[in-house]
Amino acid sequence: MQWRALVLGLVLLRLGLHAVLWLVFGLGPSMGFYQRFPLSFGFQRLRDPDGSGPVGPPGGPSWLHRPRRGTEGRLETPPGPGPGPGVCGPAHWGYALGGGGCGLDEYERRYSGAFPPQLRAQMRDLARGMFVFGYDNYMAHAFPQDELNPIYCRGRGPDLGDPSNLNINDVLGNYSLTLVDALDTLAIMGNSSEFQKAVKLVINTVSFDKDSTVQVFEATIRVLGSLLSAHRIITDSKQPFGDMTIEDYDNELLYMAHDLAVRLLPAFENTKTGIPYPRVNLKTGVPPDSNNETCTAGAGSLLVEFGILSRLLGDSTFEWVARRAVKALWNLRSNDTGLLGNVVNIQTGHWVGKQSGLGAGLDSFYEYLLKSYILFGEKEDLEMFNAAYQSIQSYLRRGREACNEGEGDPPLYVNVNMFSGQLMNTWIDSLQAFFPGLQVLIGDVEDAICLHAFYYAIWKRYGALPERYNWQLQAPDVLFYPLRPELVESTYLLYQATKNPFYLHVGMDILQSLEKYTKVKCGYATLHHVIDKSKEDRMESFFLSETCKYLYLLFDEENPVHKSGTRYMFTTEGHIISVDKRLRELPWKEFFSEDGERDQEEKFVHRPKSQELRVINSSSNCNRVPDERRYSLPLKSIYMRQIDQMVGLI
Repeated sequence: MQWRALVLGLVLLRLGLHAVLWLVFGLGPSMGFYQRFPLSFGFQRLRDPDGSGPVGPPGGPSWLHRPRRGTEGRLETPPGPGPGPGVCGPAHWGYALGGGGCGLDEYERRYSGAFPPQLRAQMRDLARGMFVFGYDNYMAHAFPQDELNPIYCRGRGPDLGDPSNLNINDVLGNYSLTLVDALDTLAIMGNSSEFQKAVKLVINTVSFDKDSTVQVFEATIRVLGSLLSAHRIITDSKQPFGDMTIEDYDNELLYMAHDLAVRLLPAFENTKTGIPYPRVNLKTGVPPDSNNETCTAGAGSLLVEFGILSRLLGDSTFEWVARRAVKALWNLRSNDTGLLGNVVNIQTGHWVGKQSGLGAGLDSFYEYLLKSYILFGEKEDLEMFNAAYQSIQSYLRRGREACNEGEGDPPLYVNVNMFSGQLMNTWIDSLQAFFPGLQVLIGDVEDAICLHAFYYAIWKRYGALPERYNWQLQAPDVLFYPLRPELVESTYLLYQATKNPFYLHVGMDILQSLEKYTKVKCGYATLHHVIDKSKEDRMESFFLSETCKYLYLLFDEENPVHKSGTRYMFTTEGHIISVDKRLRELPWKEFFSEDGERDQEEKFVHRPKSQELRVINSSSNCNRVPDERRYSLPLKSIYMRQIDQMVGLI
């Protein structure tokens, strides 16, 4: 009997050791508040973000290793601890979202089902109600100031007492920002009476002759872009959103856009590289003590709005300066990796910030290379984008090649040194959540689906997306959430690409989280802390111009955006622009000689002076109606074909 007792004792000891290991190494239940959707990516913790210190077992997590090229040029992942093809486990996204990675877990059962039409209508109305609540309170308590403080129901303008408060002063210019930024959302939601009222208010009350120093990038994407979008909605002869025409409208919004752009032009002067200063005073130009350092996204994401303005006016000046800045930045990329840094000196061209990633400082630069090509058809924009995307895939993308099979961790895009491609840190920021949406536009839907799941997993854990998340520590580095739209935008575009009801469930989760955690007395407030849900008294204008808009469009299947036959594109601030052949024309081409039209350094060698304002009507639609079955076909080929059709047609 003694030997039986001994065997039993050994078995119990072994089970006890397993239990201890199970708990100590994080394989057991979460000890935090978010047990339902614990984030566990199945890799060892690291000592040093640059990889210099011990990193666990041989090979280590694949997110730490740069992918290498296989024999056929495809990305390969260094061998790691992940499961083989078709095997469930820590490398499966179901595991990351708390389902254990095998079979139909609770998570999959919840989200794989259909989304009833009644529920869709309810969510659409909830999204519209969210916009209306924020907009009405802004108009009641904040207009004509720039933003609404939704907790104390007051308006907010520039911080005149502290010019160094760039978080406020870069954005707020004393020009009723939230009203201007929300114009096309009113139209998309079919509220013609309020749209017409808002446009008249903007025309009658907004002026850019202000002693306000603003960031060129923010003024361009939020104000200039909205004015151009609303102008094209008003002048569209087909009026797909209902009657949005304005009685006696005489192109006032286009005049205002021109006035603002002229006030931004001094930023492009007196720079040795052609890269603009980051800030200008709308009345006096570049401040004497202006910073010579700017971020790549801020300087290189002006081409869409400036290009539209140039082509509507017949004046190449605005597109010329924006395109010169893009090419100047492009020429400063690393010869070894093809990557760009995030901060550059506009006088010397030296990289001050050598971090290359997809988030703050770089995000919209990549976005506008592709969107400029879609709008204007300039092949060099597509060539730059393709080269940039290849460098991103080669140096920033970590993890296995396929999302749901193969060895290694799920794909992730990390921050690296632009010259060496070596890992610089172990965090990502919330702005990177735009990238799955951009991947949808180029047809890389499979990778977009996988990357979106990573950001949604974080949202599920906190009910919001922290500004910065450390994927090594599996915890936020920066805890606030200012109602950003990037995850919603990617969710909307992925639903349009796949028609998978999963993304409707995602949108519903986001809507419910916003209602639960951010709604306050007079609007929706920034979350100061995504864990304890404490709030800051600020509702940024992009909440109405983007977050609410994308949520509404996600659930409004019958919206003219989806049904009118016109192809639309959204700017980086979510302003809608119809893609038509008018924007493919160069009204100023008669000014260029055949041999002197282009040179290798600058696209346009001739800069005609601003002409008398000349309006090109924007009512032209594409001649082909998109095939309604396109989203049920193989996704990758469909989206590339759709862009090819745009390019060939227009």
